[in-house]
Amino acid sequence: MSAPYILVLYYSRSGSTNEMARQIARGVEQAGMEARLRTVPAISTECEAVSPDIPDEGALYASLEDLKNCAGLALGSPTRFGNMAAPLKYFLDGSSNLWLTGALVGKPAGVFTSTASLHGGQETTLLSMMLPLLHHGMLITGLPYSESALLETRGGGTPYGASHHAGADGKLGLNEHEVALCRALGLRLAKTAQKLVS
Repeated sequence: MSAPYILVLYYSRSGSTNEMARQIARGVEQAGMEARLRTVPAISTECEAVSPDIPDEGALYASLEDLKNCAGLALGSPTRFGNMAAPLKYFLDGSSNLWLTGALVGKPAGVFTSTASLHGGQETTLLSMMLPLLHHGMLITGLPYSESALLETRGGGTPYGASHHAGADGKLGLNEHEVALCRALGLRLAKTAQKLVS
């Protein structure tokens, strides 16, 4: 059996959610745990559209085995009208077998998102990602206000999970508070998973 890992599973189009995932992975690694970065393919209304098995760049596509065997999960998506992006929901909708077997029950999970506008549905997107995780019996780890960046941020950052304000063109990089909160989420997930695994 492989060493315990935190699955950092996300969908990203403009790169902001991808960068958040990388920062969360750094937080996981600060706790001495492996972070396994995985993404999901875009979905298309064209039935014959097929993505390659391996993406041209970035993280590999997630499998249900990645999800089943993780010690914890960080789930990230850009917001789509206050909800998670369809490709991520499509992946989660295919996880019924894991629900039936209780494979994720009792494992910690956290969520993260990026939006074009500061009030573009960050909190509702985070909450929408929590719903299937709660159905799976996962333990949601938000961000406590003991994280000073949560009180100081002028961009993203919520107690429900890490968030980022990318700007209308999607080009704003993560600010220092957003980076700190991403890393804090990864660290919190890893430390919680370590306690639960032992």
